[in-house]
Amino acid sequence: MQLDLNLLTALDALLEEGSVAGAADRLHVTAPAMSRSLGRIRKVTGDQILVRTGRTMVPTAHALAIREQVHDLVQRAHAVLSPEQEVDLTTLERVFTVRWHDALAAACGPALVAAVHREAPGVRLRIVAESGSDTPELRRGAVDLESGSAEPAVPDIRSRFIAEDRLVVALRPGHPLTAEREPLTAERYAAAEHLTVSRRGRLRDPVDDVMDALDLRRRVVAATPTAATALRLALGTDLLVTVPEAVTRSARQELGLATLPLPLDMPPIPLFLLWHQRYDNDRAHRWLRDRAHHAMQAVFAPPDARGRNAGTR
Repeated sequence: MQLDLNLLTALDALLEEGSVAGAADRLHVTAPAMSRSLGRIRKVTGDQILVRTGRTMVPTAHALAIREQVHDLVQRAHAVLSPEQEVDLTTLERVFTVRWHDALAAACGPALVAAVHREAPGVRLRIVAESGSDTPELRRGAVDLESGSAEPAVPDIRSRFIAEDRLVVALRPGHPLTAEREPLTAERYAAAEHLTVSRRGRLRDPVDDVMDALDLRRRVVAATPTAATALRLALGTDLLVTVPEAVTRSARQELGLATLPLPLDMPPIPLFLLWHQRYDNDRAHRWLRDRAHHAMQAVFAPPDARGRNAGTR
């Protein structure tokens, strides 16, 4: 029997996407063509591979067992057929999409754009806002890089640790809490009025969970979709906004906002750079990851951590 190696690429896409339409979109073929490929794969393997459950399709036990092996074979085949070559940044023409939340884009975007334009004038960047809902854009290839506060839970998403940050309280200069000589206490913090930052408009966040344990409640007056909006509102009111310290650095300089230590025992906030494993051996993407890493670490990492060897999962 003659084996069509193109079926491996189709099988890899089907197992990653979990649907004929998704696999067709990834490989830029029509849905009927992908459906025919699935039929041939079923015939060759003697297994259904994907079976319908309600409105969705789920992989069979055999498909789950061979998924990693199939992906590894496809990656190795690409490596064989695509010899390693140095990237000529002066002639590279490519569009990269980076998804960062607004504060990260404001803090790190200028350095990233400047470095990319200086080294690779033909490269264009799309820095897009975080979505209001969880999306699979990183896995689908619609986004090349994004930030996250946790290591990925799925094996096909890679991560690189950047730094850790801590929460602080941002408030307007001259706020009554800044005039007090004693440190801000949890009780005075709870007695103030607050803003939250939430893409989904939530009026509660992990700070409230910690306060519940202390039998304290705070009054959240409003939720804003971005940190930039929250800081502007705090500047013109007596509202407090609790955000990562790095988010406030430019605001302290440009807006004159003050900050106080958060009087609650909150864990540090890790920052990761995330990408899909399909780009592991993509030299142009690796170059972009390095530039994004440097831009982010320069803002978020303390001086004694900037030489730290960042790990990749």
